[in-house]
Amino acid sequence: MGAATQAFLEMLAAERGAASNTLAAYRRDLEGAEELIGDLAEASREDVARLAAAWADLAPATVARKGSALRQFFGFAVDEGWRRDDPSRALPSPRTRRPLPKILSHADVERLFGRAELEAQSGKPAAIRQLALLELLYGSGLRASELVSLPLSAVPRDAPLLTVIGKGGQARMVPVSERAREALARWLAVRSDAGDAKSRYLFPSRNKHLTRVRLFQLLKELALRAGLDPAGISPHVLRHAFATHLLEGGADLRVLQTLLGHADISTTQIYTHVDAARLVALVNARHPLARGAS
Repeated sequence: MGAATQAFLEMLAAERGAASNTLAAYRRDLEGAEELIGDLAEASREDVARLAAAWADLAPATVARKGSALRQFFGFAVDEGWRRDDPSRALPSPRTRRPLPKILSHADVERLFGRAELEAQSGKPAAIRQLALLELLYGSGLRASELVSLPLSAVPRDAPLLTVIGKGGQARMVPVSERAREALARWLAVRSDAGDAKSRYLFPSRNKHLTRVRLFQLLKELALRAGLDPAGISPHVLRHAFATHLLEGGADLRVLQTLLGHADISTTQIYTHVDAARLVALVNARHPLARGAS
């Protein structure tokens, strides 16, 4: 890997607070490009244009991701004075349609929670923890990584808000519903019985915290017991359900952007795929001219 490329990765880590998985993905994409056209700091526009043929058999989303990594690198190289030109325009720009997120129906959510609440009645710490995790995923729209790494100190005492550290180390406040607060109180009452009582994490596991992989597994297993297709259940699907169901209830898109921790409103706009019939009914019921005609 070239010195400029390494410096770019170090910048991502130091200035943008990029996570290790993100850095690894950038490294793979940049190293792959350098294997094809050489040192990116010295690659010509013609060299960069050759990548289109090399990436021809890749999925459009993969090409878009690789191109994004290189565009950011070239911009950085120009800013640092390592290049006089930015050859990014020579990169292929596949047009990809962003897929709509998978969501759960209200009935599916009720079945999932019904099963979790039934199992929590056993008083077993694992079942109570499961309910608390579920309540925070769907009730507060947390990312899986944000949820499992919550420190014990983040649990609200009086204010119904939770402090979350999101992507890039950005902190935000998210609401905690009454149901979630009750589930958290039940979990805290038995948390010491689950081991790692001295851990600083809300959901401790093996001297650290519950992993995202284990959270994923727990939800799949719960879905199966609830009679739902496990393939349609994941932490991210519950986050999608949180966002979509709030929009259906009339939530403002800007408010939703804040709750989800999106830096760009365009990311939040993917959730505007609400039922067309509901929107028509809303216009007919709320528009001034519609009311005047009735």
